[in-house]
Amino acid sequence: MRSTSRLLPALLALPILCLAQPGAAAHQGAADPVAEVVGAEGEAAEPSGFRRMEKRANDIAGRVNDAIEYVFFADVWFWDNQPEVDEAGNPVLDEHGKQGIDKGADMPFAVLWLVAGAIFFTLKMGFINVKAFKHAVAVTCGKYDDPKDPGEVSHFQALSAALSATVGLGNIGGVAIAIGTGGPGAMFWMILAGFLGMTSKFVECTLGQKYRQVRPDGRVMGGAMFYLSNGLKEMGLGKLGKVLAVFFAILCIGGSLAGGNSFQVSQSLNALQMTIEPLQDAPWIYGLIMTVMVAVVIIGGIRRIAAWASKLVPSMCVIYVLACLAIVLLKVDQVPAAFGAIVTQAFSPDAVFGGFIGVLFLGFKRAAFSNEAGVGSAAIAHSAAKTEYPVREGVVALMGPFIDTIVVCTMTALVIIITGAYSNPDYAAYVAADKGAALTSMAMGEVLPWFPWVLSVAVVLFAFSTMISWSYYGERCWAWMFGDGSSMIYRLIFLVFVFLGSIITATEVLDFGDLMILGMALPNVLGLILLSGKVRRDLDVYWRDLKAGKMPTFK
Repeated sequence: MRSTSRLLPALLALPILCLAQPGAAAHQGAADPVAEVVGAEGEAAEPSGFRRMEKRANDIAGRVNDAIEYVFFADVWFWDNQPEVDEAGNPVLDEHGKQGIDKGADMPFAVLWLVAGAIFFTLKMGFINVKAFKHAVAVTCGKYDDPKDPGEVSHFQALSAALSATVGLGNIGGVAIAIGTGGPGAMFWMILAGFLGMTSKFVECTLGQKYRQVRPDGRVMGGAMFYLSNGLKEMGLGKLGKVLAVFFAILCIGGSLAGGNSFQVSQSLNALQMTIEPLQDAPWIYGLIMTVMVAVVIIGGIRRIAAWASKLVPSMCVIYVLACLAIVLLKVDQVPAAFGAIVTQAFSPDAVFGGFIGVLFLGFKRAAFSNEAGVGSAAIAHSAAKTEYPVREGVVALMGPFIDTIVVCTMTALVIIITGAYSNPDYAAYVAADKGAALTSMAMGEVLPWFPWVLSVAVVLFAFSTMISWSYYGERCWAWMFGDGSSMIYRLIFLVFVFLGSIITATEVLDFGDLMILGMALPNVLGLILLSGKVRRDLDVYWRDLKAGKMPTFK
């Protein structure tokens, strides 16, 4: 906590220093945030005040990241770890002179925790992800919408708001990196993880509705903070619930400011710079534009966020999927072979792609980053939906991983596989540098030369939608900890971090957010397991009444 509290002031001071020295922040994407500036005669110049501050923040974030990784992301498949050597067999040393470790098949504990929880919930709820799928479509389409039900947004708007946080750069770049690193078989395990994650979303969003609080003015407060603290208190586990809720809220706030905000700006900017060259020299322009756009939306709260998301998310998904379909149709003769490669290589011990275990773990890990099922974030958005039955919103929520992972990610995978981009040696550098969006752009550009421009727009929209939803997640956790009256303070801090995303080159600061977001799964899944019995009982009652025809329809 002390390191995190030192990190935030350091980051918040960055814009002030940037204004004082605008030229110092012109470069985006450097590996070292305080690389020496070389003068006209070759001598090394002193780093600017901005870069010195950034280095300090990066160093602090690095120590925080190391601590988080040590606890949350320990490799549970550790016995295949080997000392890292080069092609000649010589030790590979890091910047501190220590020999690195080749982790082989890397399975972080947090990802295993998510997958194990998803399997448990799927069995416990009787495969509700399959049984309730048709009903979920009907509810999402408004068949059961009663305008008199308490809440702030419709089922469709709640799902759109939740999807806007997950349908993003992971669907474009994450899939490309997964296939480029692990081969087509990684997509099979991503799809399976998405299928299992549907039930995790059902459980957490049902509880989000069950334990939400509706204010006298109609505003809703809900999410993991409430079902962890209040739900576990009902079970006589009040102290544990309070600890888990505070832990979750802190992680969510940190994740919203970095992973759900600055990281999105940084990654979308990198993709945009491929088509708009002036942004390479003036990235702050993009940061300023995004700051204004985000401010217009988030100041209005969940109703405005949901209104934007309900229009933006379907539009951007349709545009992106149609573009992928165009490529698939142009090469339709290769589609059977692509699906065949996805299935066969999922079980192939191909050493080139890390073997069976490596591909399995890689697919699960990328799916966890993509749909965030079990992380607890979506429960905050779904808790605001208008409904009398918590289970009904849980049913709507299970559509999230289906759309995010099984539909959108599969379309990206088909393009990467059909074009052969994942194994093209000319693109190996993109895979090595984790530049998945650039790899997808190159793959699509081979078939549709104009598509990189469309993808640039899609990347910006995906990043923007993710940011506005994560602003709401972080703001709800902030308000839970510090009171409703402090919400505007959080929103202003969030806008500062939007701008920072365009000028920060500190990789540790950007990685900090992703670690925090996945870390949310630890307290959340533990709470979900303890509360799963309540969800199962509510589900049995709801399903019995639905089959008995006791659920009125309105369309």
